[in-house]
Order: sequence, then structure tokens, then C-alpha cells
Amino acid sequence: MEIDKLIDAAFEPVSNAVASVIFYSVQLLDLEIKLILIWLVIAAVFFTFYLGFINIRCFGHAIEVLRGKHDNGDLTGQISRFQALMTSLSATVGLGNIAGVAVAISVGGPGAAFWMAVMGIFSMSTKFVEVTLGIKYRQCDNKNKISGGPMHYLFSAFERLKKPQMGKFMAGLFALCCIGGTIGAGGLFQANQAYQQALIVTGGDAGLLADRGWLFGLFMAVLVGMVIIGGIRWIAAVAGRVVPLMAIIYIVAGVIVIGIHHQAIPGALATIFEMALYPEAGLGALMGALLMGVQRATFSNEAGLGSSAIAHCAVKTHEPVSQGMVGMLGPFIDTVIICMVTALVIVISGSYAEGSGIEGVELTSRAFASGISWFPYVLSLTVFLFAYSTMISWSYYGLVCTAYLFGEHLIIEWVYKLLFCMFIVVGASAQLSNIILFTDAMVFAMAVPNIIGLYMLAPEIKNDLRIYLQQLKQKTQKSSGG
Repeated sequence: MEIDKLIDAAFEPVSNAVASVIFYSVQLLDLEIKLILIWLVIAAVFFTFYLGFINIRCFGHAIEVLRGKHDNGDLTGQISRFQALMTSLSATVGLGNIAGVAVAISVGGPGAAFWMAVMGIFSMSTKFVEVTLGIKYRQCDNKNKISGGPMHYLFSAFERLKKPQMGKFMAGLFALCCIGGTIGAGGLFQANQAYQQALIVTGGDAGLLADRGWLFGLFMAVLVGMVIIGGIRWIAAVAGRVVPLMAIIYIVAGVIVIGIHHQAIPGALATIFEMALYPEAGLGALMGALLMGVQRATFSNEAGLGSSAIAHCAVKTHEPVSQGMVGMLGPFIDTVIICMVTALVIVISGSYAEGSGIEGVELTSRAFASGISWFPYVLSLTVFLFAYSTMISWSYYGLVCTAYLFGEHLIIEWVYKLLFCMFIVVGASAQLSNIILFTDAMVFAMAVPNIIGLYMLAPEIKNDLRIYLQQLKQKTQKSSGG
């Protein structure tokens, strides 16, 4: 057997075992409903209403904060607001936006794209809460090194109930799940889809990279290793340059393809809405599109998982709520804008009707090729940048959680970084179906302890938000009066 097939055969049973636990389902209306998805949807809707639609009423203010309009010279932290958002987006604006949308449409139909966008808007509220809490409970040592994330606010939430042992357990559970999610979302899935696109542009199964996924993975592992050895400052510096570049390239390419098919735009939008709300196959198809849209949206923007809170924790600020405002822009940029560009390209081109079964980046590549034959080469560059940026950011999340579980030790840090890079090689060699199962299972597992912590601290966040908005109003009135 080839090396790729050997690796995939060894990985498949692990993937199936993990997924069977996390994606426990119940039967409802002849459909299998994954309880973890209901858990995420309820949280997103709850926080949107509980905080008075903060995702809409504070959207403009969030942009002002990102631009630095309300900064006052805060120095606590390691990176700027822009770098924090870019580091967070470099983990979320990845192949979930390219391959993830394709997976959603190939399985749930074009209607899944609509539910992705809806979930993205509601998820902004969840993201606000977890980023705010992450900064509020972050830890800073005597060397000004920041450590933050759900581990810290989970422990504090239970400690207040005089249950510190439960707090340690929940914090440790999150950290363990995050390490698994890091391996899945940060290494396996990104390497797999980057390799698939490279395979397409180098001749497919008869090309140079055929059955050499391990070699491609090794190449990416070396590039990732060169950055992650420098920690959050290096990662933030690279993300701050790569993320805007790759997003612009991808959106421009998508707009060009959409422009070429401009006459099909009304029909494509009608198809998306009709299949989302009134599918011909009835209620079963509607629920299938909804659930697939929610699943891929969550994988894309990570709201409710707690991972982005780790990246934002390194920001230079004394005001947690202000960075929470910046953090909630992530799902909008990621899921509402970039994912919808992908969805429109796929639906307008009609490429989703040409395939069979689950498809990832292959479907997106075929859709881009419908506009201009050489566009898959542009997509290949974008896919590589998306995958690369996601890998370096997720590696940091896993490193923080590893340090939380095992302490700050140089040997443990290097062992983790080596293992992370090794799984990049595995990801480029395994089959997409196995990768999807394992990746989604580990990523969604993070939501269980994290959202429990968000609910427990919800009253505190609501009060902090009320005080913040009151102070903002007073500053505005004083400024206009003076």
C-alpha cells in the first residue's frame, strides 16, 4: 500500500470513534438531530435576545473601536486590536469559507448557504460574550506574558459557586478538547484541502502530487514550524499581513466570477431562499439544509467554541467589553461576507448539481473554473494562504491549552509543536470524509464546557455591557457639549 493509504487506514477508526461520541443524535421527524448543534443554536439566539441584539445595535461602534477611535493608550497586552482580530480571523477565515461552504451545499443543497448566513449573524452575540470574558479573566505573569481563554473563566465561574474541583475539571476538559480541535481544524482539515487543490492544478491523479499527500504535508509542516516557534508575536505579525491579502484576493476573484454570471444572480438568490425556506422535498429537506448550514457556519466562525477568546486575550486593552465589540465582527466578516461569496459562486455556476456525494474544495474549484479556466490557479494560491494562516493561529490555541494542562515547560512546548506539525502530514494523506468526522467532533466538543461557562457568567456580562454603554454615552455627551 502507498504511504497515503496506510495513514488513512490507521486514522479512519479513530475518526469514527470520536465522532460517535460527540455527534450523539436523536430522531425527530424522521431526521437525525445532532444535539450539539441544538446546543449552539440555542446559545446564539439566547445571547442575541438577552443582550438586546447587540450584534446589530453596536455594529457601527464595533467598527469605530477597531479603528482605534476610542483607544486611550492602554498598554496591557502584547498585540493591537487589529492584530488580535486578524489572528482570530486567520483561524476562522480559512478553508471553512472555501471547502466548508462547498461541503454544506453538496450535502444540504443551496439552502444551506442561507442558514449559514443567519447563523453567522446570531453567532456575533456569542462571540462578543466569550471574547469579553476571555479578556476579563486573562492572566498576566511578571514578564507581561498573557494567558487567557475559556479555561480561566470556566474555573472562576465554578469557584464562585464554591466548587473549585468542578471548575478545574471543566477548564481541563475544555483545554483537552481544544488541543484535539487544534489538531483537527488547525492541521488535518487545512492540510487535506490545500493538498486537494494543489492536486487539481498539478494534473490530478496523473499529476506530480498524485499519492504524495505526505510530501505536500511535510512541506507545509516545515513552513508552519518556521512561524510557530516565535509564539503569538510572530503569529500576529504574519496574520496581520496574510489575512487581509488573502481575503482581498479571494473576494475579488469571487466577484469577478459572479460578474461573469451576472445574469444568473437573481435566479441563484431565488434558489438559495426557496431551498432554504420552501424546499420541494418538504420539511426533511428544510431541516437538512438548516442543520448542515448551522454545522458549517459554526466550523467556519467558531462562535460558541471559545477558541477566538484565546487569540483576543493578548490584545492591548484594559476594557474587556470594547474588545468584545471587535471580536463580534469576526463572524460577520467570516460567515456573512466571505462564505456568501463562495456560496454565490457555487450556486450561480450550477456546479453543485454536477457532483455526487460530499465535496469540498473540488466543488469550489469547479465553480471558479466556470468563469475563467485558469481561476483554479488563483484559488490554489488563496487556499494555500487560507490553510497556512489557519494552521499557525490554531497552533497557538493548542499551545496555550497545553501550557494550561501541563505547565510552562520548554520541552512540553516543543513536543506539542512537533506533534502539531506531524498531524499536518496526516491531514494531507487521509480522506476528506474521515477528516470531516474527526475535525468536527473535536471542534464541537469545545462548545460543551464553554457555553456552560457563558450561561453562568451571562448576568455579569450584561451588567458590564450596561456600564460600558452608559460611560460611552456620557463621553459622547461631554464631547458634543464641549
